[in-house]
Amino acid sequence: MELLLRFGTEEQKRLWLDPLLDGTIRSCFGMTEPEGKVAGFTVRLGSLVAVAFGVAMLPLRSLLRSSSVASSDATNLQSTITIARAQLKVDGRKWWTSGAMDPRCRLCLFLGVSDPTAERHRRHSIVLIPMDAEGVEVERSLSVYGFDDAPHGHAEVAFRNVHIPLKDSFLLGQGRGFEAAQRRLGPGRIHHCMRLVGMAERALELQVKRAEERKAFGKELAKHGMMLNSIADARVKIEQVRLLCLEASRKLDSSRGANESKTTRKWIAMIKLAAPRMACEVIDGAIQAHGGMGVCQDTVLSP
Repeated sequence: MELLLRFGTEEQKRLWLDPLLDGTIRSCFGMTEPEGKVAGFTVRLGSLVAVAFGVAMLPLRSLLRSSSVASSDATNLQSTITIARAQLKVDGRKWWTSGAMDPRCRLCLFLGVSDPTAERHRRHSIVLIPMDAEGVEVERSLSVYGFDDAPHGHAEVAFRNVHIPLKDSFLLGQGRGFEAAQRRLGPGRIHHCMRLVGMAERALELQVKRAEERKAFGKELAKHGMMLNSIADARVKIEQVRLLCLEASRKLDSSRGANESKTTRKWIAMIKLAAPRMACEVIDGAIQAHGGMGVCQDTVLSP
């Protein structure tokens, strides 16, 4: 929604942003691409060899040489957007496309190469692709550490010979996809870190409740020094990251414009580092306080 709000034309906003704001539809963002899928081969990145049709065995490096995609570097993406008269032809494969499994998902903001001869950061464009366009296929849902996030989770999506109108399909303009994506990633990372603060806060709330109710060695856990230390340490860590998120948000809000990325980059990098570390430590403390209950389905701490 933020990309459409900031960079969409009036027609794009009317078609897509208004129903998104109304909650009647959902959208997804197609950026990350799978690596190591080469004609007939399935490459498992944890092994040293790949097996093709159960017969041939080739070194992993030789298979990946021509097809590896490092999606942490968006300039390596290989999906293509080709102008063909009054249409755009889109081909590629995306995964970790969050929201694509939602039955209400109607729009994909697709990042691909529109001019491979341009300067490195001007090769990419974002186009708006209706999810019901011919050639778009949601192939499978992806689990996270074995946990299923269906039916509204992350998907692998194939785009095969997809044709869309040239008019009002580019977002921000041809060759400006990398610029738009970078402006989206900053706020997106802040959102993730805010959610991690909320998750840690909930875990600490459960830990405090457990410490007040559970007795061990003749007294409540809350009266044991180690438990008090764990709770106090968690509170400090949460507040530190909460304030860091607020400062990153303030920097972002006050620097909208040409220098936005340079001004906010270090602050977003700091919370991207601090928030996951804090959440893991706080949630682990809550799990420890619950003992065996903390690692089973009886609480929200482990699933």
